[in-house]
Amino acid sequence: MKLAVIGSGNIGKSIGAWAAVSGYEVIFSARNLQHAQEAAEAAGHNSRSASIIDAVKEAGMVLLAVPYGAALELLAELKPLLQGKILIDPTNALTADYSGLALGFTTSAAEEIAKIVPETKVVKAFNTIFASIFASQNPIIKGNTISVFYAGDNKDAKSEVAALISKLGFDAVDSGPLAASRNIEPLALLNISLGYGLGHGTSIGFTFVR
Repeated sequence: MKLAVIGSGNIGKSIGAWAAVSGYEVIFSARNLQHAQEAAEAAGHNSRSASIIDAVKEAGMVLLAVPYGAALELLAELKPLLQGKILIDPTNALTADYSGLALGFTTSAAEEIAKIVPETKVVKAFNTIFASIFASQNPIIKGNTISVFYAGDNKDAKSEVAALISKLGFDAVDSGPLAASRNIEPLALLNISLGYGLGHGTSIGFTFVR
């Protein structure tokens, strides 16, 4: 399956490059096409760049690697093109100072995104991992495989995202329907608090022990 990456930040570039190494045909895209081209060149393997519209048209799975606020604006434009496609949401709706969640308890960033594109198969994933982990292309810390919690309402879409998670070497943890994003997104805030607030750095992650 072709994977379109929207956004040229660290998350998009790193996951896209890792997916390319893992055998996915990756199409990098961004508002600034030069940034997308640079990301594709750096990633190599089965990757290339395109405009956001062309990338979304061609791919079956789309990684929405832009800040939550920007994502809402962008999705309003892309809504017709995303019908029937898988949209991976790694966003976190945080307050301006990163000290708390802007959404929670009764909804989540993923659910608000799904409201904008109701004909799209939205799957929450990758939001609890620091970009440095993706950049390292190593999901193991001190012998422990980092878990990626994912949630969605479409079984087939979740299977495709779980396959991507597993192909990158992470432990894929099905967390339930999309509403379970209300549980997953606070984990990202905890991760940020542990990493930055308490000084553990960004080479950290959660492992779900069964």
